[in-house]
Amino acid sequence: MAKLLEIQDLQTLFYTSAGTVKAVDEISYDVEEGETVAIVGESGCGKSVSALSILRLIANPPGEITGGKINFMGQDLLQLSDREIREIRGRDISMIFQEPMTSLNPVLTIGVQLTEAMEFHLGIDTEEAVNRAVKWLEMVGISEPRRRLKQYPHHFSGGMRQRVMIAMALCCEPKLIIADEPTTALDVTIQAQILELMKDLSSRLGVALIVITHNLGVVARYADRVNVMYAGKIIESGTAHDIYHKPSHPYTLGLLHSVPRLDQPRKERLKPIDGQPPDLTKLDNGCSFRPRCSFLIDKCENHYPALEQVASGHITACWEREKLIQEHR
Repeated sequence: MAKLLEIQDLQTLFYTSAGTVKAVDEISYDVEEGETVAIVGESGCGKSVSALSILRLIANPPGEITGGKINFMGQDLLQLSDREIREIRGRDISMIFQEPMTSLNPVLTIGVQLTEAMEFHLGIDTEEAVNRAVKWLEMVGISEPRRRLKQYPHHFSGGMRQRVMIAMALCCEPKLIIADEPTTALDVTIQAQILELMKDLSSRLGVALIVITHNLGVVARYADRVNVMYAGKIIESGTAHDIYHKPSHPYTLGLLHSVPRLDQPRKERLKPIDGQPPDLTKLDNGCSFRPRCSFLIDKCENHYPALEQVASGHITACWEREKLIQEHR
């Protein structure tokens, strides 16, 4: 498949009174047409900032994209004018945000919010936009769609609001959807329904997905490839199968050990990762994970490891990757 999105050495900084925060620190990855790529990691690791950077939604000040390239369908999004990037947002790249109640306008009906984007991006009249909105609400599983178009966000449950957000993301038939923790505010049953819906629609419509999550269960079931982020950097990348069954970074291993699994004995204790993520204003030249790492060696103190290939399509940034792989075969 052809590459739809290529991110090269992307860096996003925030200038604060405490110092400069390297929220995204020279990350690189790509997304192919129709592919689902997950970005995982703890809160504060740079997942959401990296996604907002793609659409140039970083508030300046205090934030700024200071380097790198974001090539989408052959053009560098960082070189586009404000008007040109506005035309791409919603039409070619859509975003589903974490909390639909704060993303939807509470004083406008669902119908107005759905048709507005189609009228702007597709140049169609209101009647055609309404008919398309009805079709999209039906597609995401909302019954009586024509009546529901006249209702406001507070008339919908959390799961239904997220379905509306998916319909809004799909209504202009984009090539790429970025979903930022799309199920965080939902209960487990509704989470599964929303994720199944997104995966099904992605497959049927050929839309590529970037799913940002801290839930490794989501990764195992829905992603084709996975990027694991820590302290603003990608520290491991590979297929979902490789990340889940052959982790080669201590942080990835720690994330997997902290998740309950049905194939483990019922009384077996989970193993949380000790310590806290680092202060991103005080990073040095060493590995940022070393204060929490059980594989720490002297070299980790002053030298950050480069991403190295451990298998075809599987890369990791760890000096002790061979030892880790041997111990956890």
